Amino acid sequence: MLFDIDGVLVTSWEPIPGAGETLRTLADHQIARSYLTNTTTRTRVQIAKLLAEAGMDVTADEVITAAVLTADYVRDRYPGARCFLVNSGEIGEDMPGIDVVYSHDVGDAEPETPDVVLLGGAGPEYDHVTLSRVYDWMAQGIPVVAMHRSTAWNTAAGLRIDTGMYLLGMEETCGRKAVAVGKPAPEGFLASANRLGVDPEEMYMVGDDLNNDVLAGQVVGMTGVLVRTGKFRQDTLDRWAADEFAMQPNHVIDSIADLPELLGL
Repeated sequence: MLFDIDGVLVTSWEPIPGAGETLRTLADHQIARSYLTNTTTRTRVQIAKLLAEAGMDVTADEVITAAVLTADYVRDRYPGARCFLVNSGEIGEDMPGIDVVYSHDVGDAEPETPDVVLLGGAGPEYDHVTLSRVYDWMAQGIPVVAMHRSTAWNTAAGLRIDTGMYLLGMEETCGRKAVAVGKPAPEGFLASANRLGVDPEEMYMVGDDLNNDVLAGQVVGMTGVLVRTGKFRQDTLDRWAADEFAMQPNHVIDSIADLPELLGL
């Protein structure tokens, strides 16, 4: 089983009803689990701790974050690069060996032009001056690597816009594209299958985002399960279902609490 976290297991780190019980049922049946998240505000260790506090037995090595995938990408494509990171949260622990300067450590000082710009999750760090710098570098041809293209995430107080919302405007205006390595890119899904030592066809992907989670998992061969919690919107599913040529989710359930029944457990 492969799970998205935010909107599937928790909302603002409070457990979604039935999440803990479902994970215990899977463990009782010796069904291996992994967790793939675009969350960039916390490290794998911090995420596992928060889930444990919410009543879920999750270990750090079971969690694959967009920061981990981004670090792998930078090591492979830009070894030794000086990176300028815009992110809400300290995540260097998940990016060992990467030369990173955080935007919030620079402040109003004029930073040295980096080799690569890294964009994590959006927050107060995405201010006017910082975004202007990123846009300037992007227009000059400095590579921009986004940890994900999510446009929003759900909180207890409502939706919050995310990195993808800013990227859309910058890319459209300067005519250059950023590379995104988190969901829905295939690398994370394949890394999750590899961690469990199985083929993607042997895995279920459970998510609240039709495109970034479920359909992206199905593209690499996984069975997709869409939950009606988190950022799920019925009108989005209805519009997608109206397209007879579009790939459809394999399953749609009300919440993670219904997963054991779907699996016949």
